[in-house]
Amino acid sequence: MALKEILTEWLYVLCALVCFYSVYGTLRDAKNTHWTRWTTALFWGLLGVTFAFARVGALWGDKTILIPNNIIGYLILVLTVLAAINSIKVGKVDESTPEFKQAASKKIGNVIFLPALGLGVLTFIVAQIWTKELGSLVALGVAALLSTVIGLWITKGTPRQLMDDGRRLLELVGPLSILPQLLAALGAVFAAAGVGKVISDGISVVIPKGDPLVGVIVYVLAMALFTIIMGNAFAAFAVITIGIGIPFVIAQGGNPVVVAALGLTAGYCGTLITPMAANFNIVPASILEIKDKKWGVILYQLPISIIFLVIHIVAMYFLAFNH
Repeated sequence: MALKEILTEWLYVLCALVCFYSVYGTLRDAKNTHWTRWTTALFWGLLGVTFAFARVGALWGDKTILIPNNIIGYLILVLTVLAAINSIKVGKVDESTPEFKQAASKKIGNVIFLPALGLGVLTFIVAQIWTKELGSLVALGVAALLSTVIGLWITKGTPRQLMDDGRRLLELVGPLSILPQLLAALGAVFAAAGVGKVISDGISVVIPKGDPLVGVIVYVLAMALFTIIMGNAFAAFAVITIGIGIPFVIAQGGNPVVVAALGLTAGYCGTLITPMAANFNIVPASILEIKDKKWGVILYQLPISIIFLVIHIVAMYFLAFNH
């Protein structure tokens, strides 16, 4: 097994540790006697199990030791039910006082943004140096660990404070934290089930092949629309590109590289305006605790999304075809 796969599994284990710490913190709160204390602990515990134990053998390069996929599927169904009955609650976490936070803010200043900026820079550096060996996901994980160390050094915080705040942020996001994984899996299922062909057959009845401009418009808008529905441009990309991008744009002479690149980023225009994209539009609102957690960020981004959709149509039409 490649080093990249082994390191990827170790990163999943680190994600699981955050979930298990939430279980520990939830059960440790003796003052919380509500029944949701147990369902909350169960939710984070099962999520941690899917991260840490789905492919245990991969941690040391053994492909044979894993939890069967159907068992993981059943666990995901349990997580979905727990979320659907609104049984996941934010636990109590020891936080510093507002006065301490204000004083620390004045002392540290804008240096506090260094770990966040370092995350992107370090990911790029690690990926450029070890692209083939590690891949982008492992590079992001390594950069996150390094940025965490930088954050601890800047703030003089302790590992316990790091874990407590990680738990607080995870629980603020709540069950929505599993939405990106679910939507990405849904996209793979749709592609395997032939949804792309169904879409292509349906579109061909309304829009005849042979007009590149119409094909580009439909492809770009469909990418954005399907992303709005699914919340994930990667999930939408496979389905819409197979159903519309290839027969109505690439088959009409469009450059596949340009079409694919702009098609994916056209999907991101839909990401900007959907609550299904929880990691972009709901998570920041929860973390910043703004009043309108569902629509506040989306309404602000709506004009930008529309402008960039128009830009994508123009760019794809003139760059993908030889005029």
